[in-house]
Amino acid sequence: MTTTLLIASTNQGKVREFYSLASGLKLELVSMSDIGPMPEVAETGATFAENARTKAAAYAVSSGLITIADDSGLEVDALGGRPGVLSARYGGDVPFAEKMRLILDELRDVAAPARTARFRCSIAVADPSGRIVCEADGVCEGTIAQEPFGEGGFGYDPVFVPNGYVETFGQLGPEVKDSLSHRANAFLQIIPYLRGLT
Repeated sequence: MTTTLLIASTNQGKVREFYSLASGLKLELVSMSDIGPMPEVAETGATFAENARTKAAAYAVSSGLITIADDSGLEVDALGGRPGVLSARYGGDVPFAEKMRLILDELRDVAAPARTARFRCSIAVADPSGRIVCEADGVCEGTIAQEPFGEGGFGYDPVFVPNGYVETFGQLGPEVKDSLSHRANAFLQIIPYLRGLT
């Protein structure tokens, strides 16, 4: 019998990445849109790890399924680590194009060498009782571009240039992003646990 794993996200970009990252595993992946409406879980933690644990546990109990959740965001050194855990809510309830513009405006007087940043991701897996059974953290270091470039990816991808590249995540294809992203780095650490489920 195949084990079912719920991806606790309504963000279709994240869901696509999880499907891609888990493609070699013998698991049946389902997203929240596959199982119907569920109560929203507030992300009130002070860290990405706290939010990932809270979401994984709550959605596992609600669904009765083993559940994987993540919380991730952008940390910009010249902004004291902002937007950090507030990445999705930075600048209020506005499209990501406006959130990116806000960050670029805040960095307008910051020279390229000081525009260092990272994407950080925390992943948690919970069993159907809500017990956290596996956790991992991943980071992708880079810099913030002068302007958004590219239509690919989602969120802040068009302004983030990973170290070793000259193009943003918005310009790089999903295969490249999936090989080096913060989410990929965290996911690789939990693969041994997920393989044990099959």
